[in-house]
Amino acid sequence: MITRDMAKELLQCAAEYPVVTILGPRQSGKTTLVRMTFQGKTYFSLEDPDIRLAAEADPRGFLNQMDKGGILDEVQRLPALLSYIQGIVDKTGQTGQFILTGSH
Repeated sequence: MITRDMAKELLQCAAEYPVVTILGPRQSGKTTLVRMTFQGKTYFSLEDPDIRLAAEADPRGFLNQMDKGGILDEVQRLPALLSYIQGIVDKTGQTGQFILTGSH
């Protein structure tokens, strides 16, 4: 029941805002929730060192892989991406474009 309510809230936020961010402690179900809720979106985990290095080396090229937006998991691992994401959403104005998760 809680997961269904949270998924509904996420979908409502994504319908209104271009970027939705979910923050919480590690292993609390953030990734499972967003992957279940946004199944059609491209997913990348910045916990993966190879993915993180690729994103760091070419942020624009990396984000271009998500031309319709996507899910970036553990975004706190590469905060420099946030400026590039802001630039993209400022241009497109598309709601629900990026779903971000972060741990603290």
